[in-house]
Amino acid sequence: MNKTYLPNKDTLEQQWYVVDAANQRLGRLASEIAAILRGKNKPTYTPHMDTGDFVIVVNAEKVMVTGKKRSQKIYWRTSQRPGGMKTETFAQLQARIPERIVEHAVRGMLPKNSLGRSLFTKLKVYAGPDHPHAAQKPQALKINTIPGEE
Repeated sequence: MNKTYLPNKDTLEQQWYVVDAANQRLGRLASEIAAILRGKNKPTYTPHMDTGDFVIVVNAEKVMVTGKKRSQKIYWRTSQRPGGMKTETFAQLQARIPERIVEHAVRGMLPKNSLGRSLFTKLKVYAGPDHPHAAQKPQALKINTIPGEE
């Protein structure tokens, strides 16, 4: 009988990837990023371990949504006080804090436990085209989120 291989922390190699979010669809982009953060693109994937890679997202201010989501999609936050709920649309949040849109979408696709919280720390999102992680030598990762285009 064969034993199941379990990777240990010493044998795991974590890479850094740069994803350009300009003119990409938000949901499809977020699901691909979440899979890379979890490590589902590797043969050593283990559901209860952090086997994923680091992901840097640039140009978060240029991410797109389809349909009327730009004006109808609502992001809300609360202070936990009576009357403390604040809401804003996709367009308002994109103008104010564009990084939060991508972070919110990816966080919703990660596990809702301590593993998910630790995986989320490996996501770095920046509004513009520049990032301070050049020392990690990240590789460019092409994600195609528009159906029918190559």
